[in-house]
Amino acid sequence: MKVSPLCLGAMMFGGWGNRDHDDSVRIIHRALDAGINFVDTADVYSQGESEQIVAKALKDRRDSVVLATKVHGAMGEDPNAQGNSRRWIIKECENSLRRLGTDWIDLYQIHRPDEHCDVEETLAALSDLVRQGKVRYIGSSTFPAEQIVEAQWAAERRNLERFVCEQPPYSLLVRGIETDVLPATERYGMGAITWSPLAGGWLSGSYRLGADVPRSRRAERLPQRYDMSIPSNQRKLEAADQFAKLAEDHGMSLVHMAVAFVLAHPAVTSAIIGPRTMEQLESQLGAADLELTDDLLDAIDAINPPGRNFTRADAGYTPPSLLDARLRRR
Repeated sequence: MKVSPLCLGAMMFGGWGNRDHDDSVRIIHRALDAGINFVDTADVYSQGESEQIVAKALKDRRDSVVLATKVHGAMGEDPNAQGNSRRWIIKECENSLRRLGTDWIDLYQIHRPDEHCDVEETLAALSDLVRQGKVRYIGSSTFPAEQIVEAQWAAERRNLERFVCEQPPYSLLVRGIETDVLPATERYGMGAITWSPLAGGWLSGSYRLGADVPRSRRAERLPQRYDMSIPSNQRKLEAADQFAKLAEDHGMSLVHMAVAFVLAHPAVTSAIIGPRTMEQLESQLGAADLELTDDLLDAIDAINPPGRNFTRADAGYTPPSLLDARLRRR
């Protein structure tokens, strides 16, 4: 299955971002007209609203689009309406198909690991969906390297469908996956569809030293990634400012440099861009045609070396062993 270097992420369409459905549809159509053939959403984005907006946009264009969505996040107060169990995956796939207005999902991804569910149960449920024709391929999102390997082993041992791709966070500021996740995906021949190449807005050009820190709904939801009283976030701001100056010195926008950096890694298949407005989309479209020189890549490494995240929160997933002290003090 062939996908474009840029993937249109739909997280910001709906209540989490752009509440205007018609405007969101126009943005999706502009992306498709620009050559993007890959759209990624998730059930949990605005509690299904994002999938419904994508359905409106793809009504007459479904066959030419590679459509991806995800399952795992809580979809209500029911404790069984979340996670990676067979019960929930089978039920929520039907819900996503209905919201998306389609008979099949090209790529169905597990949004996060689930410490309460064995990966073999998850893969078995997904394998059934593939055999039923409701899902074409399966993938994982924001899995640690060891769980990526475990899933590959489980699929081989039990003769189950395997994850064909991983969707991790990756940007100039969030480079932790270079240590083990990307080497693991390469080793197993998996695609890497990276999210947040602008590091959640940090590389949009709005975060500069001496300027007011932008306000956003995302910053309100995820204060650990944006609170400037946290020293690591202050260091991240300093690096973002340095990257902005580096882009200016090389005659390009920071947005283009940030997206092109992600695409330059040989393990990366596609970079997910998540615009909320048409202006944001237009600012990112040309990045796939930009090739960064070795000298520029070396200068990037000097600001933030390979394999480093500034904060643990930027990794998108914190293992339970670090969240629950009881798991360390039995």
